[in-house]
Amino acid sequence: MQYGFVLDQRRCIGCHACTVACKSENEVPLGDFRTWVKYTEVGSFPAVRRHFAVLRCNQCTSAPCVTICPVTALEKRPDGIVDLDKDICIGCKACMQACPYDALYLNEDTGGAEKCHFCAHRVEQGLKPACEVVCPETAIISGDLHDPQSPASRLLREVPGATARRTEQGTGPNVFYLGAHPASLEPGTAREEDTYLWSDRRLPKPPLPAADQAVLQRSDARVALDVDHKVHWGWKVSAYLVTKGIAAGAALWAPFVLFMPSSSPLARAWLPEIAALLFLAVTNVLLVADLKRPKQFLSIVLRPNTRSWLVKGAWVLMAFGALTSAIVVARLLGFDELADGLRWTNLVTGSLAAAYTAFLFAQCEGRDLWQNTRALLPHLLVQALLLGSALLLPFVPDQKLAVAGFVLALLHHGFGLAERLLPHASHNARMAAALLPTVPAWRGSRWSAFHLGMATSTIAALLAMLLVLGGATHPAPLVLCALLGAGGLFLYEQAYVRAGQLPPLS
Repeated sequence: MQYGFVLDQRRCIGCHACTVACKSENEVPLGDFRTWVKYTEVGSFPAVRRHFAVLRCNQCTSAPCVTICPVTALEKRPDGIVDLDKDICIGCKACMQACPYDALYLNEDTGGAEKCHFCAHRVEQGLKPACEVVCPETAIISGDLHDPQSPASRLLREVPGATARRTEQGTGPNVFYLGAHPASLEPGTAREEDTYLWSDRRLPKPPLPAADQAVLQRSDARVALDVDHKVHWGWKVSAYLVTKGIAAGAALWAPFVLFMPSSSPLARAWLPEIAALLFLAVTNVLLVADLKRPKQFLSIVLRPNTRSWLVKGAWVLMAFGALTSAIVVARLLGFDELADGLRWTNLVTGSLAAAYTAFLFAQCEGRDLWQNTRALLPHLLVQALLLGSALLLPFVPDQKLAVAGFVLALLHHGFGLAERLLPHASHNARMAAALLPTVPAWRGSRWSAFHLGMATSTIAALLAMLLVLGGATHPAPLVLCALLGAGGLFLYEQAYVRAGQLPPLS
């Protein structure tokens, strides 16, 4: 059984009755929407036509929001409806990154995610969804798509040419459109305007450069009305990538510090693990602070969805923290040989801690820029090693470590340029790559976080290498280089995380 919708855009008049009925039936907060009507105008004056598209949750067969939710708040019911338990949700906002249809929103009053649930409370009583009942043109038809005799199945069989949104994501959408214009169903292909038909936009349009706009968007189509959606992952996620990278990088360099004669006994024995545990603690604080319901963070452990890489990542961080702590305890008890041996074992958990985010981002089906796992995974490892070398260098002024740090900075720079300049498989990813340089370094700044971040991290590593090769022994200038390098990495992550969320999904 699979409930779904057929939306007959040949009949839709754009009256928004479905939107109003949905908001009334489900007490949707002001400014949020579970279903809405998008207006797209196609053509040139005087031959211009306005096309409507009713947008909503697609009740996916392979729902990525269900997969990524760390606490099983989302479920695929036996009747095919993708439902959400608002009381269980911890407000991590991962489902909003996973949905390719922008169908979930955050209720700012409760801190939980919400979405269209096919009016399950009505369907269970033998009633139709509220939007279908109120539609004056019978343009909304629901039914069991697995039942060939349901109204929806019969309509799909009788009228050829039904289309669905973003089928390339492999989600198996169960909302089908009849007579919808491609420009209204393919997000980002129609030009965005500074204002909408009846009002200003709540949020500014994506700042797509003119040259990229000419390539990525149709000149004969523009969005006249749509719903703006927020960028939900911000500076805390960017900072988490940096602090996690520092923790993992310190552990990855730890076994090799023993072979660096310039290191002090304190740095050789204690520094990598102490730094790793300190920045791992900061990482955990950032992750919990980014939740809209931080008091429920233990749900990730108590009721985990084992398919979610948010949960697997939590396990990785716990294993990494436990093994790193074991090294410290062994050292305190005088078992130095055991501690040194465990450092080699910790290379595995340190590598996983650095790289697991690549698999988490791969589950974000709505953010195509993040899904190039083959490039992101080694890039995360390079970033961790770069951050770890910058952290250790003031206390371990080894020439080989300094040269390695500079080479890693160049590799990071190369990975960043590849994200911007190399071809991408989807329109969404190409648009996000074009938006990378447009993210400001800070609010109101004209500096690009992408370019400034990469330049800063590369220059910082170069200066650190020159200082060490020149015989500098005082840690202060190397500490400054480390801070500059970490700041540059943070700016790069700001651009990468934000740009991935800027292309429209509706």
